[in-house]
This record gives sequence, structure tokens and C-alpha cells, in this order.
Amino acid sequence: QVQLVESGGGSVQAGGSVRLSCAASGRTFSSYGMGWFRQAPGAEREFVCGITEDGARAFYADSVKGRFTISRDNAKNTVALQMNSLKPEDTAVYYCARRGDAMLGYSYAAAYDYWGQGTQVTVSS
Repeated sequence: QVQLVESGGGSVQAGGSVRLSCAASGRTFSSYGMGWFRQAPGAEREFVCGITEDGARAFYADSVKGRFTISRDNAKNTVALQMNSLKPEDTAVYYCARRGDAMLGYSYAAAYDYWGQGTQVTVSS
């Protein structure tokens, strides 16, 4: 069983920064791509970004490109999301997830088999 635990959420003013972290249990962390998704109230869960197993490639939703950066540390079984220049529309619960299906692209929620419990990020104007 794999457990993913997010931390680092909170409240920030527009233009500010927040760093999220996701700690994964298990010994096969480096074998899987990872992703971050978010879900705002009344909205569907949406892809934010993803990173390959070795951290060599990252993928971003257009809405966060240039503002958010995903990274991972396979020695520590962690994946991080650095969010800069935050906007009120970035307000959501943020989830990290493990990409268990390598046949589906990173932006598809169906590609992920394990999810964290989520952490709230609130951006005020």
C-alpha cells in the first residue's frame, strides 16, 4: 500500500508564494511519474503539473506555466510544488498523485492510482 501525504498549504495574498510537499511511502517511488492536481469548490479536479520518474521532464497546465515548478527528490521519496505569483483563481485543494498507468498522459486523472488527502491553498486578492 502506498501512502501520499501533502503538506505546506495555507493562506497567502495574491502575488505571494507557497511551497507544497508530498511524502510518499514505499520503496518504488523512483519507478513512477508523479503529478499534482487541484480542485476548486464546485469545479472538477484539474491537472496542474507532472514529473517523470527521474525528474528529467516536467509538464504543466497552461494556467500555471511560468509560475509553478514541480520537483522531486527520489532519495527522500518526496515531490514538491513551488507556486509563485499566486492568483485568487489558484485557490483550491491540491492533491499529489502517483502515475500508475504509463499508457496515459500525465494530464489524465485516470492515469494515477494513488492520491494524497489534499491540502488547501487559499489566495486572497
